[in-house]
Amino acid sequence: MHRFLPALLLGAALLFPPAALAADKVLIVLSGEGRDAGKTRPGYEFDELSQAWLVFKANGLAVEVASPQGGPVEPDKYNPDEPFNAQLLADGAAMAQLAATRPIAGLRASDYRAVYVVGGKGAMFDLPRSQPLQQLIGAAWANGAVIAAVCHGPAALAEVRLADGSPLVAGRQLTGFTNEEEALFGKKWAKEFPWLLEDALRQRGGEWSEAPLMMPHVVVDGRLVTGQNPYSTVGVAEALVRGLGRTPVARTPGRDERSMALVERLRGGDAAGAARTLKQDPASYHVELIGMLGFYQAKAANVDLAALRPALQTMELAMPYMAEPQLKLGIAEAHLRLGDRSRARTLVLEVLDASPGMQQAGDLLKRIDS
Repeated sequence: MHRFLPALLLGAALLFPPAALAADKVLIVLSGEGRDAGKTRPGYEFDELSQAWLVFKANGLAVEVASPQGGPVEPDKYNPDEPFNAQLLADGAAMAQLAATRPIAGLRASDYRAVYVVGGKGAMFDLPRSQPLQQLIGAAWANGAVIAAVCHGPAALAEVRLADGSPLVAGRQLTGFTNEEEALFGKKWAKEFPWLLEDALRQRGGEWSEAPLMMPHVVVDGRLVTGQNPYSTVGVAEALVRGLGRTPVARTPGRDERSMALVERLRGGDAAGAARTLKQDPASYHVELIGMLGFYQAKAANVDLAALRPALQTMELAMPYMAEPQLKLGIAEAHLRLGDRSRARTLVLEVLDASPGMQQAGDLLKRIDS
């Protein structure tokens, strides 16, 4: 009877090839630094976890979660009602993994086809100083794994060395949370960082790439995939899927994705078309995100009038749907900087008509009339 065993095994291999016997496994790495929803210590970004997790699972990938010390890990404050977050929160198996993450030191790189590092400011603290994590990523890379990271997640790559002692990132195209973004959004914790992410990756030979402030941006250099900020998460996750030789399944973009795509369309020269599309169905978009994106892009533009114009257009795209005096004042400020005092004055007077005595509006009016 045993002479039939090889034939049976061959038949099984044809019917059930190795890829079908066990799904490719992705290791998700989270910072364990977080405390009190980020108030007393920053942690990881739940949005960057949930959106990527859903992409991985939809594409048939197995997922394991780890952190430097293992055990429960705490994210920064997030919106549990966002559909992608709500979906992950309802997944009992996923939440069980988050309540008991695996310690990095106990893992074997050979068990994973890919590693995905979630961002959040906590990643700037415990991930770069974790030697087991550095060794795991280095070994996974040597084994041919896809290495992906988003936002502050690339901090985990900064100290990774290859077998010849050279930095993993040296000579490779990459991105991450930029110095410009850190200047606006990292003030509470950035002074405690060991370094700014952009600076560290440049110093180690990384060939840095970035998009305008908080716009989605994904860089793929062979098996290295990096994303600039939280709005790059889905792009990073789908690039990881493609790096494993799979075609990402079709899906319906969420409202944040649709909103960022609308802004990209505007910045590409079709502001009128973007406005018409938004007007047709504003409820399908995250209008507040569009408005605040333009507001902060204008703030970051400083003296760069070329960067200020698309930021102004982005704010104006959202203005009809946002009853927010700060947005209108931001638009007025942009018009003033661009030399249109008349339009700036009209907008400020509208704010003062709705909110008499608002000091910020009064101060801006004085500047306009000076």
